[in-house]
Parts: sequence; C-alpha cells; structure tokens
Amino acid sequence: MLYARREVFRGIEKKIGKAFAKIMPYPNAYTLFSLIPAVVTAFFIINKKFFLAAGFFFFAIFLDVIDGAVAKTLGKTSKLGAYLDTIVDRWVEIIVLFSLLFADFPSLLLPAYAWVFLLVVGSLMTTYAKAAAKEKEIVKNEVKGGLLERAERVFLLWFALILAGFNPFYSIVLISTLAVLSILSALQRILIVIRYSYSLLKQN
Repeated sequence: MLYARREVFRGIEKKIGKAFAKIMPYPNAYTLFSLIPAVVTAFFIINKKFFLAAGFFFFAIFLDVIDGAVAKTLGKTSKLGAYLDTIVDRWVEIIVLFSLLFADFPSLLLPAYAWVFLLVVGSLMTTYAKAAAKEKEIVKNEVKGGLLERAERVFLLWFALILAGFNPFYSIVLISTLAVLSILSALQRILIVIRYSYSLLKQN
C-alpha cells in the first residue's frame, strides 16, 4: 500500500538523507545501529513499559529510513547495503515480536502467543515469497505489493505498542488482525508468482 505511494515520500526522504549524511556518512552504520533500540524496545515490552517501548521502536524504524536516505544522497547504494538492510530489518522485527511473548496479553479466540507466532510466520513468509521467486529465477524483478508490506507491518506494530499502554486487550486485537493480514499478504505474493509463472508457460 505505502509502496504504491512511495513517490509521495521522495521529497521527505531527500531532506532526511541530506541532514543525516552530514552527521554520519555511513549508511550501513545506521542500519546496524537500529538493532540497539530494537533490543531496548524488547526490554521495555518484557517489563510492560509499553509507551517507552513504542518510543524506542519508533527510533529503530526511523534509523531504517535514514540508512536508505543517506545511501541515496551520497550515491553509496550497494548490493551489500541492501542485503544488510533486509537482514537487519528481519532481526528488528523478530526481536520485538519475540518480546511480545512475555507481555502477558489476554487471549482472543487463541492465546496471545499463538497470534504472535502467526504474525512471525506471516512476516517471514511475506519476505520469503519474494526472495524465493527471485532465487528460483521465476521473476526478474522483485515481487512487490500485497495487503501489508514491511512499512505497514512495523507501523501497525508500533501502534499496537501504544495501544498496549492504554489497554492490552486493544493491542491483542490489532496484533491478531495484523497476523491474519500478514499471512494473507504472504499468500497473495505466492499467488502473484504462480500466476506469473503460468503466464510465462502460456507464452512459450
């Protein structure tokens, strides 16, 4: 969803890139530094200090924006940088989601840990559906789109932490919804790849 409207954010991204390139001109460093606030976020989640957790998670998300913006501003985009960005993004999500297992959220049809597990599965499979299609050379360009990409997932997860500060039940409602939508997004990408593969077979 946000990916389809990415041009709207280009101007903001350029301003961020120019500003932070002056502070530290190493985009990969920003990428790696995002792991620190992710760990702090997990610490506060485990200790049920959700507003502090939301603040540090927002910082981790912002660092992820900075690394790409700085790389583009300085002309330092690289395959290694893109690889590190993808790997660290997954670790940030996993660290935060793992800590939710200890947050003692109430059940909603399923135990809270089941929803967290399904969210982890949906998040990873959404990414893997894209990576596998490229690895197996089914598609030339990366599979994009779907109900939820990472930008939407992390934003909604951040909002879930804010809701937890008011009432954990509101948070588990959003987390369970996010889990379902993430799995649907993964299935959507798989269907996109299958349809593309069949269209190639028909052309041949």
